[in-house]
Amino acid sequence: MKTISRHFPLILLAAVLTAFGIYAYLYIQATSFVINGVRYYNLFDDAMVSMRYAWNLVHGSGAVWNAGERVEGYTNPLWMLYMAFWQLFPIPTPVISLPLQISGAVFLGMNLVFVYKIVRHLSSDVFALLAALLMIAFYGPLDVWAMLGMEVSLLTLVLSAATWIALTRDLQRWTPWLYLLLGVSTLVRIDMAVPFGLIVLFLLLTQPAERKKNLAWAIGTGLVFIGGQTLFRLWYYGDIFPNTYYLKMVGLSQTIRIARGFWVLFELAWQMNWVVFFLPLAVFLFRRDKGPALLALLFAGQVAYSTYVGGDAWEHNGGANRFISIAIPLWFALFGIALAGMRQAVVDRLQLKRAVSIGTSYGVMVLLLAFSIWNANFLLADYHAIERWTLVRKPDYIQSHEKYIRTALILQDITLPGAKIAVTAAGTEPYYLPDRYAIDLLGKADKVIAHEPVKYPVSLAAIQDVRPGHMKWDYAYSLGKLKPDVIVQLWEDDYKGADPYMGDYEAVSINGLPLFLRKGSSMIVWDKVKQ
Repeated sequence: MKTISRHFPLILLAAVLTAFGIYAYLYIQATSFVINGVRYYNLFDDAMVSMRYAWNLVHGSGAVWNAGERVEGYTNPLWMLYMAFWQLFPIPTPVISLPLQISGAVFLGMNLVFVYKIVRHLSSDVFALLAALLMIAFYGPLDVWAMLGMEVSLLTLVLSAATWIALTRDLQRWTPWLYLLLGVSTLVRIDMAVPFGLIVLFLLLTQPAERKKNLAWAIGTGLVFIGGQTLFRLWYYGDIFPNTYYLKMVGLSQTIRIARGFWVLFELAWQMNWVVFFLPLAVFLFRRDKGPALLALLFAGQVAYSTYVGGDAWEHNGGANRFISIAIPLWFALFGIALAGMRQAVVDRLQLKRAVSIGTSYGVMVLLLAFSIWNANFLLADYHAIERWTLVRKPDYIQSHEKYIRTALILQDITLPGAKIAVTAAGTEPYYLPDRYAIDLLGKADKVIAHEPVKYPVSLAAIQDVRPGHMKWDYAYSLGKLKPDVIVQLWEDDYKGADPYMGDYEAVSINGLPLFLRKGSSMIVWDKVKQ
């Protein structure tokens, strides 16, 4: 019995990892679909933008969206290179996304191991461990971002690993690996500079004897990794910042942007339930040591960053966005520790007997944990979110993924290589049409549009209508000047704006999918259109 008790935390970790592995397998299968007898796996559309860059890199055109055009329409260079690695192998196109989905699940599983280490370092209470692991393993938004191919999975793992190293550095010899890990993380996404800076600040304050060494390594690592990729970007793409920086941060009032960020935070707390969202702060009622403070600091840093940039474009589906999600495991680790502290405080205060404390306090906390997991996934106060989370209903985004691939297959059939294809969803369809010239109507991979002001003014009263990265388009340029052979979609907020240019196009419907084809285009196989 003593052996079992001593190893129970590891048994608990193994059980949660097994349960998560089963869920991940079921989730990935649920996100696949069959078209013409072929099963397709697909990533989130933004991830598929990076996949097109990776494809072009592997096939000799360089890290570009269109051959011959250098625009950095991705913000995840190391993740893009990881995507390119998989495309070196003869993996069929319908299955090429599967290794990335599996990778996302593996990285989240590895993250659970580091969360286990963090919680065990900060608390000996097994219930704290159980609560943290379950909240993290089955938090729907984090699983969605990870297993639909976003770099969120790797960043989540890196942040948890860096946190654990920072927490335990005073227990071992000084090592530079923490700084190398944080430096590399900025190559995955440059905004990892935020937790980089906060961890450095934590070490400077808590390790005065190592202050000079920490500061020197922080500055040196930052110059090498952040400065190095900036110089590369300036040389290769001709810009100091990625194209998406100009798309999202330039041309929109800072007041409006930050107000939208606060709105996103308010909605997240409200959807999750205010009690559940703020309960991790209760840990500071029981302890004041530096460990919980670091976890809270890193979560607050990601929240502040999300607020500053105006959030993400997908909060209308509910849950934590891509910026906040990477720190959610740290917040849920605090949640577990706080919950265990509350249970122990009640037992001590009421001086409950052992049998009563086990039967009552644990029972109440288990119910509170179940309530919290439910509320964390009850997105937009909509039962459909629970059905998607439990896989009773198709997960988010999958309907559009299937539509995009069906569209790409049709375009492959009715257009010739070199045809110009205009899209608003710039990922899946261009990836499946690598030898067609893609026109991104919303400017993620277009410098001209990215540097323009937002298309329409936004007031504080309509702050919920702001969608970063989806507020710039220029039909005079994209349709009138670039003259696509096919218009796949027009942006939903401005169909009328395209009217002056639509006289040159013929509206058709092929297998139920509407398209606009340029009249008389030699790049369209008209015989197949008319069939």
